[in-house]
Amino acid sequence: MSRLSRLLAFAVSALVLGTGLTVLDPSTPATAIPATIPLTIKNNSARSEPVYIYNLGTLLSTGQQGWADANGTFHPWPAGGNPPTNAPDASIAGPAVGQTKTIRMPKFSGRVYFSIGQKIVFKLTTGGLVQPAVQNPSDPNRNVLFNWSEYTLNDAGLWINSTQVDQFSVPYAVGVKAAGGTVSTTGRLKPGGYGAVFAQLRAAGWGGLIQNRPDGTPLRALAPGHGIEAGALPAGVMNDYINRVWSKYSSSTLTVTPFANQPHTRYHGRVSGNVMNFTNDAGAVVTSFQKPDSDSVFGCYKLLDAPNDLVRGPISRTLCAGYNRSTLLTNPNQPDAGSADFYKDAVTNHFSRAIHAQMVDGKAYGFAFDDVGAHESLVHYGNPQEAFMTLEPFNP
Repeated sequence: MSRLSRLLAFAVSALVLGTGLTVLDPSTPATAIPATIPLTIKNNSARSEPVYIYNLGTLLSTGQQGWADANGTFHPWPAGGNPPTNAPDASIAGPAVGQTKTIRMPKFSGRVYFSIGQKIVFKLTTGGLVQPAVQNPSDPNRNVLFNWSEYTLNDAGLWINSTQVDQFSVPYAVGVKAAGGTVSTTGRLKPGGYGAVFAQLRAAGWGGLIQNRPDGTPLRALAPGHGIEAGALPAGVMNDYINRVWSKYSSSTLTVTPFANQPHTRYHGRVSGNVMNFTNDAGAVVTSFQKPDSDSVFGCYKLLDAPNDLVRGPISRTLCAGYNRSTLLTNPNQPDAGSADFYKDAVTNHFSRAIHAQMVDGKAYGFAFDDVGAHESLVHYGNPQEAFMTLEPFNP
């Protein structure tokens, strides 16, 4: 499942799974949601270059992929080609520094991209839109300064996040206004936090994740899974921790209680050879996992695949969080209740650790299932009046 598809599935199933949400009012009737809502973008970046906005995604009423203009009008993508052809220019002129710009968000599961200084290059293949993949050195957006937020707006409300699942780049915060005027926000870095993330990656020996422009200006830090793909991290960077987990649970039991609102639904993991088997309280095997590699851990996929079901997926997402936060050795009852013991092992996801440490509210999407235990940078409201995105100062 793609990260974007997972956000939509998460929005639909959040109350069932008992996952972490910043929920202001989940009981608002579905009829209250209009066809579009305003998204106000404020440019506090202190950079003078032009800003470009893109609202791309899937129109939930039809399943079509496309883009929305500033008025929230949907435009389906034309057919692509092989090799990929240029996509229509879906850019919206963003606000100048110190200014705001309001656009309309339709009922999408999508991304709001923004770039500073130059436009993003989007291509279309026969399978649809080609998203930027800057871990590939030949990607046309390799030297473009850009970032994005993910959102789902449907009849149950708005979910919008500040995500670092693929990269850490242009700092920004997101928010949503409730009917009474209360605004809930997340994603804001501490003063100096932007430069501090890069500094902490270098100190951890993960500086290879940082991509610079030819003039040396930092553009982004790749998420570690993409870093392995790009050769910026060793493929076995998490192997030592994975091996220690495998050894520990060969002779003891790992208990996973994946649903916050179902404390009696528990699964028990024991390693046998190259497989970790999970049983229910009755002793029946419900699912099994092969020993994961580092990429599976960072991406929460492949050998840690998490289907949108009620057994394997919830167990996998809990394991994924425990591996990335390095809590599986210190706590045999997962998920870990609090963040005090996260990232304490020398072998850990230093990318996620550094980002969380620099967030004002401590919340981030440092990996795909950072919402386990409500540590994600996501806000939700059942009857949203307005959404916000604020481009923050870089403060390097």
